[in-house]
Amino acid sequence: ALGAAGPAVFKASESWSTALIGRGSFSHVVRVEHRHTRQPFAIKLLEVRGNEGRELCRTELGVLRRVRHANIIRLEEVFQTPDRVYLVLELATGGELLERVVARGSFTERDATRALIMVSSGLRYLHSLGIVHRDLKPENLLYYHPGPDSRLIITDFGLACWRHDWALRTLCGTPEYLAPEMVGGRPYGSAVDMWALGVISYILLSGSMPFDQRSRPRLFRAILRGSYSFHCEVSPWSSVSNQAKDFIERLLSLSPEQRMTAQQALAHPWLVGMASDSSNRSLHRPISQNLRQRASRASARSHGSGSAPGSRSAASPRSHPGHESCQLDGNRLQHGVMGSAETARSCRNRR
Repeated sequence: ALGAAGPAVFKASESWSTALIGRGSFSHVVRVEHRHTRQPFAIKLLEVRGNEGRELCRTELGVLRRVRHANIIRLEEVFQTPDRVYLVLELATGGELLERVVARGSFTERDATRALIMVSSGLRYLHSLGIVHRDLKPENLLYYHPGPDSRLIITDFGLACWRHDWALRTLCGTPEYLAPEMVGGRPYGSAVDMWALGVISYILLSGSMPFDQRSRPRLFRAILRGSYSFHCEVSPWSSVSNQAKDFIERLLSLSPEQRMTAQQALAHPWLVGMASDSSNRSLHRPISQNLRQRASRASARSHGSGSAPGSRSAASPRSHPGHESCQLDGNRLQHGVMGSAETARSCRNRR
C-alpha cells in the first residue's frame, strides 16, 4: 500500500485500491485503480536515497518526461517526497509480446510484421530524440489491452540514456540481446537497440535465440563473431521468406554503421509489404514449442539455483495464474531501478 506518507492524491484511500505488481531493490510497482471510474494506472515508486538511486531516477524520469508516442509507455503524473518519487504510468494489460504469440492459435509472418512495425516506430521516435533504450527485449514489449487491435508499447526505461552521455561504453542490458560493440567495450549509440530488434525478430519467427550459449563467455564470443544460423532442430525457418531473413541479417550486422536504422527498418520491403510475398502459412506450432521448452528450462534453472523470479517492468503486471510465461533471458547486467544494488555497482563506465 502507498500509505499516509505518500503524495496527497493517494491519501484519499477511499478513492483508490492498490495491488503490488513487482518489487526491486530500488523500487516497487503497484497497480492502482480508482474505485469509482475504474481507471487503472501503474505507479512505480523509486527510492532516491543515495547517489545511485538519485542518478537512476533522474535518468528514467528525464526520458519519460520527454517522450510522447503511441508505442512508448506514457508517464501520466509525477509525485515526490524527500526519499521517493512516484511515477504514475499508463497500465498495459494485454500481456507480453511472446505471451500473446503462444496464446494465439496461429502466427504468421504478417503477424510478426505488425508487431515489428510498432516497435520500429517507437525506436525511430526515441532515436530522433537522442534516446537509447539499452534493454530492448520481448519482456519489455507489452500490449496495451488484450484485444487483437491493441498497440504494442516499449516499456522499462531504467537503463535508457541520452546518446551524448559519456562516450556510451557502459556494458549493461540483458546478455542475450547485447550488440557486439557493447560486448567489445567500444563506443556505441542507438544501433545497439537495432541489434536487439534483430534478436527479437529472430525469436518471433522461430521461438529460439540466435545466440544461445549456456555460459556467458561463450555467449559473448558468439555475439562478437555474429555466429547464428537459420537452421534449428525444431524450426520453421524453411517456411520463412527470404525477405524476412534479409530483414534479420540487416539488423544483426556486426558493423553498427551497416546495421539498419529504425527508419530503414520501416522502409524494408518485408515490413512495407507486411510479408505480402511470403506464404500465409502458420508458424505457430514450432515457435510455441520452442518458447515453451526454453521457458521450462529457464524455470528449472531458476528453481535449481534457488533464485527468485525477476521483477516486472514498470507498467507490466505479473502473468495471470495459468498464463504461461515465455521469458527467454537471464538477469540483465545492470538492473537499473528495478535491479540489485550490487549488480548495478558492478556495471561501470569502461572509458
